[in-house]
Amino acid sequence: MLILGISCFYHDSAAVLLKDGELVAAAAEERFSRKKHDFDFPSLAIDFCLKTTGITAADLDYVAFYEKPVVKFERILTSTLSSFPQSWKTFGESMIAWWGGKLWMKNIIMEKTGVPPEKIIFVDHHMSHAASTFFASPYEDAAILTIDGVGEWTTASMGYGKASWEDGNINEIKLTHEQRFPHSLGLLYSTFTAFLGFRVNNGEYKLMGMSPYGDPNYVDDIYKMVKVFDDGSFWLDMSYFSYHYSPDRSFSKKFTDLFGKPRIHEEEFLTSRVDSNVDPNSPKAKENQHYADIAASIQYVTEEIILRMARNVQRKTGSKNLCYAGGVALNSKANGHILAETPFEQMFIQPAAGDSGGALGAALYVYHILLSKPRRFIQEHNYWGSSYSNAEVMEAVKASGFSFEEVDDEELLIQKAVDDIIAGKVIAWFQGRFEWGPRALGNRSIMADPRTKEMKGIVNSKIKFREPFRPFAPVILEEDTLRFFPDLKDVKKHYPPRFMLSVYPYDEKEGKKVPAVNHMGTGRLQTVRRDWNPRYYRLVELFKQATGVPVLLNTSFNLRGEPIVNTPTDALSTFSNSGIDTLFLENILVRK
Repeated sequence: MLILGISCFYHDSAAVLLKDGELVAAAAEERFSRKKHDFDFPSLAIDFCLKTTGITAADLDYVAFYEKPVVKFERILTSTLSSFPQSWKTFGESMIAWWGGKLWMKNIIMEKTGVPPEKIIFVDHHMSHAASTFFASPYEDAAILTIDGVGEWTTASMGYGKASWEDGNINEIKLTHEQRFPHSLGLLYSTFTAFLGFRVNNGEYKLMGMSPYGDPNYVDDIYKMVKVFDDGSFWLDMSYFSYHYSPDRSFSKKFTDLFGKPRIHEEEFLTSRVDSNVDPNSPKAKENQHYADIAASIQYVTEEIILRMARNVQRKTGSKNLCYAGGVALNSKANGHILAETPFEQMFIQPAAGDSGGALGAALYVYHILLSKPRRFIQEHNYWGSSYSNAEVMEAVKASGFSFEEVDDEELLIQKAVDDIIAGKVIAWFQGRFEWGPRALGNRSIMADPRTKEMKGIVNSKIKFREPFRPFAPVILEEDTLRFFPDLKDVKKHYPPRFMLSVYPYDEKEGKKVPAVNHMGTGRLQTVRRDWNPRYYRLVELFKQATGVPVLLNTSFNLRGEPIVNTPTDALSTFSNSGIDTLFLENILVRK
């Protein structure tokens, strides 16, 4: 049984392939097209998925699409007409886009793949999110929570899932409660993202990274526009917003009357908390602190709403397990509070939580719900992208003109990487299949020594070319996690840390040993186990043996504004155009 899952046309288009209920390939289109957050039809990602198993589209049993276009069109048409004439521009652009293609999704899939119409199935957007997390989890029963910007009409849903590993006839997902557009936590957060000078659907993590530098002094002001109820449902005063009628601006004049002028995009952000040399009383520092306080405030409110939703779905279901997906599930700072502040004991978050993960959810829904097939798959890792042979790597290296050294002894290769890191160099680490989703988890990573504060500035400014306040993730040996993160007890049973999806406070003493990955006392950690990624694990292990610190700085292998690298040629290009000192490309060491 071969099922292709597809998501596209909004952001982060992707394709996945299931074979007899098990994931065999998954990738976002951006990795192949090299267009960050590419939303076009994922032709290149589909080609990759098919080639991975040596099949053609004619061999597919079904193609599953992650939402229902006609229902989505109904919402766009209804909402734009209800806000006319303010929405005249949105209405015109939407009608051109929808009548020009989006509405005819079945025809597009048929044209692009050659699959006949009877094999094409459409799945509700939030049901796709729910299936993507529940059926990829290790749980036979769980509460389910999905939160994003908007699907067809739904912006958040909650319910439960039940499924046996032996008997497929009891597979069940019921979404019992929903929040509807225009009242959206994802769009609320994105509105503040835009106000703070970052790009929507791209800069939300920058807002999250800014928030620890501020104090939540504007929470009361945010609650003037957001009414939150005990069950986590909420109501937005839409007079503060314009995303429901404007294609260009998400907040209204009433919003800026409350919070002041918007921050200018790309303007330097420095406060005395980011850089102790900055005068906190200077006009620019005060202005930046104002923006940081707003960031801290919307992060606080977002966390409070998520926690209320989580507590409510736990009360409704009685389950100790939570499965969570949707773009808001990538808010790792909020995720770190869920197990600590709710009755849930275990949690699985789909690592590709946003729209790209909807492709997997649609395929899993078809397999388990519509076809009643028993479960066979747990998403223990996230290495589902393309890999490259030594011959392909060598061909790219020779064409680059860089000097290189082929190292067949893997232990020697890893030791050379550790030696470079200890010497203060920044390395790029390329191996195996690339990661699916937004996090680099050791197969397409940039790595460095976390023990000096200066390394954070070096990697931000000379390697990534990005804002100085942006944090880096600590990758840590799983068995040493409790030493650095005392709140993470029983870490072996927790999934979010292995996918870099949660933020936790450091032990104060141990956290001081890794200032380059210590973000105001917290870290968005990745735990690593030898079974998941032996070479990556050994790299951290050898660094620990040399220094006593079982932690390395890890960030995605890309430059600002670009997708994470895919091919050896991509890796060599990024290496050439940055301050990376050494590139470890499979078993080849490349230097400048």
